[in-house]
Amino acid sequence: MKEININFDRSELNLKEILSYSDKVKNIHDKMEKFETEGSSFLGWKDLPNNINNKELDRMEAIAKKLHKDGVETLVVIGIGGSYLGVRAGIDFVLGELPGDEQKMEIIFVGESLSSTALVQKLRYVENKKFAINVISKSGTTLEPAIAFRLFKKMLEDKVGVNNAKDYIFATTDASKGVLLDLAMQKGYERFIIPDDVGGRFSVLTPVGLFPFACVGLNIKKMVAGAKLANDAYSSNNLGINPAYQYAVARYLLHTQRKYPVEMLVSYENAHKYFLEWWKQLFAESEGKNGKALLPHSALFTTDLHSLGQIIQEGSKVLFETVITVKKPKYDIKIMELAQDEDLDKLNYLAGKTVHEINNIAFEATLDAHSLVGRVPNIHIQIEDYSEETFGSLVMFFERAVAISGYLLEINPFNQPGVEVYKSNMFKTLKKPM
Repeated sequence: MKEININFDRSELNLKEILSYSDKVKNIHDKMEKFETEGSSFLGWKDLPNNINNKELDRMEAIAKKLHKDGVETLVVIGIGGSYLGVRAGIDFVLGELPGDEQKMEIIFVGESLSSTALVQKLRYVENKKFAINVISKSGTTLEPAIAFRLFKKMLEDKVGVNNAKDYIFATTDASKGVLLDLAMQKGYERFIIPDDVGGRFSVLTPVGLFPFACVGLNIKKMVAGAKLANDAYSSNNLGINPAYQYAVARYLLHTQRKYPVEMLVSYENAHKYFLEWWKQLFAESEGKNGKALLPHSALFTTDLHSLGQIIQEGSKVLFETVITVKKPKYDIKIMELAQDEDLDKLNYLAGKTVHEINNIAFEATLDAHSLVGRVPNIHIQIEDYSEETFGSLVMFFERAVAISGYLLEINPFNQPGVEVYKSNMFKTLKKPM
């Protein structure tokens, strides 16, 4: 398993305090295993890595290879929230901020907003490309992706004809009901199933993420294998040996006992930008109920140190940081030494060091500044690398953690009733027929 190491030395908490919740966590875990907790009908993510069918992975890989062979340049992934963030997070996490030759197909994401400008620009972008569509929605009625799908489907049908278009449209949806399922069956689109017991924000290791990952060239079998090994490790009810549950308890204590209202998840890697966004949805939708929960915030360091560093260091003490660092970068480069008369930028003192080494020094310096001087609690999570296995492991780490964290707050982590309020208001104004 790709190790995930967690350190609480700068968190204002000691391990004894965290482990005092051992009995409570064991009780929650054991009830989850028996499906006796509130919201237990959405615990499908918990055993998902063990239950994924290898034949289904083979099917996804075979379709992806056919699209590559057919010369498809771009996959248009249409989805929002959990049908979008996890997919983008995984691609950027493994391939980097600017994927290169490893990427076998370009992916653009649409239907993630109602910005008319963004939508028109993306339509124009694929107008002269050979593209396929993967539309992701359990119901097919979520407005943002539904509008985008109508427009991109029409463009594809106009380009290649209605009969040919169906070979380049893939619907990831519910197994038995919904507008998108009905449409896919009528049109003859290839379908992938989102399990009934897996909510959107937990769906990245279902076909929601796995099919686009296969298209882009990621090794989805390695990703699932990493998730399985991690889930085996993090499914222990022993808090003393389960870092995912320790993290859940630590953030719960910092919120409820130390009274911090905000957790800022920080990474020192640009490629983690959308992983941070996925994490924010995971915790915000899971915990933000009944007037409870930490506000999940995020930052990319060192970039954001030049805009947020001052307020973190010396502003009001409203947050603690959870910081992710990477042991082995995807790429690294050394600072070269120049002749003395050419050292005009005065950087020769860095000669021989790699940029990743310097990034780690910046992390250590920031950790000291924020925790020792600024009195900002810090939890440090170190991951191994940028691999598919590590991504799968980290997904399971945080999914396990959010379940325990939500139940510690005595809420159901698997519903999101508040999201429906704005939708109801919007549909009322738009006069949607019921």
